[in-house]
Amino acid sequence: MDKIRNFCIIAHIDHGKSTIADRMMELTGTVEKREMKSQLLDSMELEREKGITIKLAPVTMHWKGYTLNLIDTPGHVDFSYEVSRSLQAVEAAVLVVDATQGIQAQTLANVYLAIEQDLKIIPVINKVDLPAADVEGVAVQIINLLGCSRDKIIEASGKTGLGVDKILDAVVERGPAPSFLGLRSRPLSPQGSSRSSSACQPPEALRKEVLGPQLTRALIFDSYFDDYRGVVLYVRIFEGEITKNAEILMMAAETKGLALEVGVLTPKMTPRESLKAGEIGYIVTNLKTTREAKVGDTVTLAKNPATEALPGYKNVLPFVYAGFFPVSNDQYKDLREAIEKLSLSDSALRFEPENSPVLGFGLRIGFLGLLHMDIIKERLEREFKLDLIVTNPSTNYEVVMNNGEIIEIKSAADLPDASEILEIREPWVKGEIILPKNMIGNVLNLINEKRGHQTNLSYIEDRAVIDFEAPMANLLTDFYDQLKSVTSGYASFNYELNGYKAEDLVRVDFLVAGNKMDALSVMCHRSEADAIGREVTKKLKEVIPRQNYEVALQAAIGARIIARETIGAYRKDVTVKIHTGDRDRKAKLLEKQKRGKARMKRFGKVDIPSEAFTVMLRRD
Repeated sequence: MDKIRNFCIIAHIDHGKSTIADRMMELTGTVEKREMKSQLLDSMELEREKGITIKLAPVTMHWKGYTLNLIDTPGHVDFSYEVSRSLQAVEAAVLVVDATQGIQAQTLANVYLAIEQDLKIIPVINKVDLPAADVEGVAVQIINLLGCSRDKIIEASGKTGLGVDKILDAVVERGPAPSFLGLRSRPLSPQGSSRSSSACQPPEALRKEVLGPQLTRALIFDSYFDDYRGVVLYVRIFEGEITKNAEILMMAAETKGLALEVGVLTPKMTPRESLKAGEIGYIVTNLKTTREAKVGDTVTLAKNPATEALPGYKNVLPFVYAGFFPVSNDQYKDLREAIEKLSLSDSALRFEPENSPVLGFGLRIGFLGLLHMDIIKERLEREFKLDLIVTNPSTNYEVVMNNGEIIEIKSAADLPDASEILEIREPWVKGEIILPKNMIGNVLNLINEKRGHQTNLSYIEDRAVIDFEAPMANLLTDFYDQLKSVTSGYASFNYELNGYKAEDLVRVDFLVAGNKMDALSVMCHRSEADAIGREVTKKLKEVIPRQNYEVALQAAIGARIIARETIGAYRKDVTVKIHTGDRDRKAKLLEKQKRGKARMKRFGKVDIPSEAFTVMLRRD
């Protein structure tokens, strides 16, 4: 185990993690040059298209007699849970900072996660070959953040391969080897208990005294379902050994299975006879669903099971909810099956059935953010060939009833009668924005507009860090776009949930031709209700097609109408066929048309296009 190093790469989005991983695989000969392509570990079509990492990806490399197990991680705030899972399977983290952009919000967030897990951090300045690179300025920022010396910071270029050999050497020299228990002197999760251990293997006698007989424990840090091979687990072996064809037991799920194949990822699956303590690899099982082997579960041997499971991962609760409805109700079953498959390897995804009088049967799905929602929507449409209507995203609220009962609602349509409600609490977030010093005023104004308030202001060299608190609902739709706009794209933003606060919240309903559309209802602060009502009715007027009769679009709080727009009727000239100047005939035809339009207005059904349900996302 002295010859094994487990590490991950962490950085802000688009700072070059996957490109450095490519150069590492080239340099170590893990992938032949003819098989090489950019962002090789980003295997998902969506990842390659958007140029971002969505799923963590492990790979095993060999360098100067050492086995290096790398986990490439995402950089966007919505996928920080993937990062925290990776950190718990390794001992070291390579922190990559872009030489042209410096330290960004997600850089700080990932550093704090790594420090919490007691990892050895190896700082790297990437893209030093670019003309706009400010290597010394960024180095000072890193020194102030980590307190390390200048000679510990490696200068590299993922594009040209400069300095990548130094990163690999640093991982070998500075990265700790896995300990005999594989558990460092820190908990594996917030719920876990800290265990002390040594980086070198103790004498066998001491090991037996401490541990008793050899047991096998491995942590599942990712899993997916392969249509041809069944459930595949990505595991980190903390102690013991799992051999091919061994009978395994998932301790939390209490399910047994067979390890049909074990091996390492290079990055393609490379079978081995066994996986030993300290190693990272995969297990192909005979399980039929990943419900039987959830992420965070402990794998042990069925014949000689461990008595105590490894501390797993904390439950991550989503705070953005949206209704997903199939265009045709025949696809509801397919939608449910598809979401179940995706949720098995994405523990942040929560869903429950929802029924709308307009849209029919669908699912209310919870996400970690809007990008997370966007990715899941595109995966459902591409991988499962579904046509979907997605309603406006909202957050969850806590409603305190007059009798003291607290209920949680995930959509405005679920809000109980106002006479039964004592108060409504909405989620607030703790945010962190990093930006150039000369742009502070614009950003503080933007935070105030969103009902937020600044809590702290600090500086890292020529950059300012604004800490603030704000209601989650106001940051959901276009806060990030507006932030980029007022700072010319120089600001970066990171946030986390910070409890619930009671506010003067109301439900705004939208009526189309007198019919209330539950799927369009929103929760907002009373002071913002009028503006939102006017804005959404104007947008609906642009989206909903004209009819043969006049259609009223209204926004209401309870029975009080707060905004109205009218879609004018098509005018069909029924008198065009009359070639004489007979006024009575013309009047008779126009009266008949008027009666027909009045009847249409009573019984006609307005066809609402799917874009109408996402008008809140498009503010421009």
